[in-house]
Amino acid sequence: MSQHAKDIFLSAVLDRSVISRSGREVGRLFDVAMSPGDPLPVVHHVLVKSGRHTRRVAFSDLAMFNDVIVSLRGEPETLPDLPEAHNEVLMRRDILDKQIVDVDGARVVRVNDLKLALAPDGLCLSAVDVGFRGILRRLGYLKAWDVLGGVLHRQLAPKEIDWLLVQPLDANLSQLTLTVTRDKLSDMHPADLANILSQLPHGNVSAVLSSIDVEAAGEAMGEMEPEDSSRLLAQMDSSHAADVLEEMPPDEAADVLAELPDEKAQELLAQMDPEDAEKVQELLEHEDDSAGGLMNNEYLFVTPEAMVDDALRQVRLLGAEMDSIYYMYVLDPDERLLGVVSLKRLLLSRGDESVAGIMTRNPKTVDVDASLEDVLELVVQYKFAAVPVLEEDGKMAGIVTSDDIMEHFLPFALRWKQYKATRNF
Repeated sequence: MSQHAKDIFLSAVLDRSVISRSGREVGRLFDVAMSPGDPLPVVHHVLVKSGRHTRRVAFSDLAMFNDVIVSLRGEPETLPDLPEAHNEVLMRRDILDKQIVDVDGARVVRVNDLKLALAPDGLCLSAVDVGFRGILRRLGYLKAWDVLGGVLHRQLAPKEIDWLLVQPLDANLSQLTLTVTRDKLSDMHPADLANILSQLPHGNVSAVLSSIDVEAAGEAMGEMEPEDSSRLLAQMDSSHAADVLEEMPPDEAADVLAELPDEKAQELLAQMDPEDAEKVQELLEHEDDSAGGLMNNEYLFVTPEAMVDDALRQVRLLGAEMDSIYYMYVLDPDERLLGVVSLKRLLLSRGDESVAGIMTRNPKTVDVDASLEDVLELVVQYKFAAVPVLEEDGKMAGIVTSDDIMEHFLPFALRWKQYKATRNF
């Protein structure tokens, strides 16, 4: 029999008798402590409980550690009793039965068991079992279930997730999470990350949001309903929440702030970059059911004297910061709208042509107080990707994009159907 099992599940050793070198039972295995490893966390020591006393035994002082026997190299009296480490991470206490983020599957799952594997630097935490097999294993019914499954030709497939593809939700476990794991979380599609954030228990939101960059957090919150985003912001530190709001398009940030109490909203606005805060504050002044309430006041514009090359330089310079770059708007010195030119038209025109020569004059527009039905009518009738919104004095105020207006009017059932289709349910 090998001293340490190559692969073993935590449930197979928990509460197992621990014996000394002489064969005397000295207690039961109560928990397993982890420490950061490269790349996987390694078993640092185990907790052996006897009555009310618990001692910490270094893993190197174990002679055997498998699903049959756990034994010490000597007698407990001759082995050092390790002190409790700062921020000690215990598998049973801190990970088993807790929720974690499956980074690869973009979901929040419950840990039913943990898989340990022998590696050159010791015993490592290699995977988590999130399936029904883990539950059966802990109840002691897995072997019987496998026999029955063999007879019925219906085997229960394992559902294990590599530890490199999970993100713990407890802040105390961050030391066991690789930077590459946190990077994968930040690199998720915003809709997938939003799906994860919406599933998080109240107390775990801060741990996950602190693991991802503010840009990813802002994009994810933009995919959520404003009331859900505001709930998450309310659980964050104000300075962090303000940073996230700055990464959101102004119209989405305004929608989120509108769901918060006025005092909290003003507190966050005060901590935002003044320019970003001004854009958001401007949108908050409009009624929710008006064009002004749904518009985005970030858009690309040039003067009529600009050449096509100048306009394209504007696109390259500012396009990454814009939520929508379907059109470029041509404004006079008083910010009044003279015309609009599509990005396609710009790309197909000569660089030395003037923008005024290729723009569409007298474009269709709506006022800031126009109803959303009026905006929808223009989008449907002319198949616009965005509709310009004007102030009472004719100055350009912003744009309402077609996806925003359609999302507003699209029936919930259809939206849910489309969402399920994109998630491959």
